[in-house]
Amino acid sequence: METRKIQQVSNGTFTVSLPREWADGEGISAGTVVNLHTYLDGMLVVQAPECEDDSSMQFTVTVGGSDPDGGGDTGDSLEQTLRAAYAAGSKQVVIEADGTFDAEQRQAVRRVARNLVGVTITEESDTAVTVRNVLDANEVSIRQSVRQLQFVAVSMHRDATAALTGAAPLDGFAERDNRADRLFAMVDRHFTRGLDRLDEVDALGETRPELFRLHTAARELERVADQAERIAAVASAVSDPFPPAVADEVSELAELIPEALEAAVQVALEGDNPDAAREALAARDRVCEDLADVEQRLFEDVDADADYRFAHALHALERTAEHAGNVAEVGLRTAVRTRNMDERPAREGGNESAGHSQSA
Repeated sequence: METRKIQQVSNGTFTVSLPREWADGEGISAGTVVNLHTYLDGMLVVQAPECEDDSSMQFTVTVGGSDPDGGGDTGDSLEQTLRAAYAAGSKQVVIEADGTFDAEQRQAVRRVARNLVGVTITEESDTAVTVRNVLDANEVSIRQSVRQLQFVAVSMHRDATAALTGAAPLDGFAERDNRADRLFAMVDRHFTRGLDRLDEVDALGETRPELFRLHTAARELERVADQAERIAAVASAVSDPFPPAVADEVSELAELIPEALEAAVQVALEGDNPDAAREALAARDRVCEDLADVEQRLFEDVDADADYRFAHALHALERTAEHAGNVAEVGLRTAVRTRNMDERPAREGGNESAGHSQSA
């Protein structure tokens, strides 16, 4: 880090010199117009204008013909490339065919355009397809997207566990799973662009630390949806639901998770009521401990011949509780940064954390 002394010119304007090495590296000389970004945290950033040129986020990829024996580019590999470009923040991708596109490759491009928010095919011919993201960051609310993702993930969790315990059949599950993937992909994209582009941060209306916390919460919520998908797969595969002896207990424990998750997301977004985050962490601990007991009783006491896939579902429930706990930890960090962390008095006769210190 270098330091510079602030100078004042005759008209009262403050000036500061720029490091020569940095200016030369960015192609800046006398008369160059630079961009200044000011932030609520008091930071001022000087940025060369070409750094905000979106041309660096546009590229061309050439694909060969699809070959089932491993040569060329299959539809799956093309889809992976387009999804990677979306996550990296690319504005436009031109796909050129080494010959002509086959049906599988065209279907892959259309599938990406259908499943990713803001992606559209702007040009298409026998030898080239242009895929562009038309979503303006000014139209995006990362916070609202996280709330929507929470709603989808919680509904998936509840329906999957209801099917597992025989309380209700699965309905519309695949559609919600796709929606959860779309929401997280959009949050992930804008978070990545926010790391690279200061104008993206301005457009989103969030600071970089806030974007990081929101992205972390969204990632955990997307994993909750993934765990719900695993639970639903078990519910669909087994011939009978959980034995009645444990079904009620599993339902009760499973319902603690959405309550904890909803409270944790609220703290992560707003930073207030850290006690709600602590309660979510306590719920996580209870769920994980009690599920271990349920698994032991299920396979040893209740039904020694119980379907082994029930264990996979119980482990998925445990992982779901852990993801909820991770969101609660994000909430506690948010409370610290927003200075909403309350002062909790020490217990009589010692500090609250003394027990943890002794057992460490």
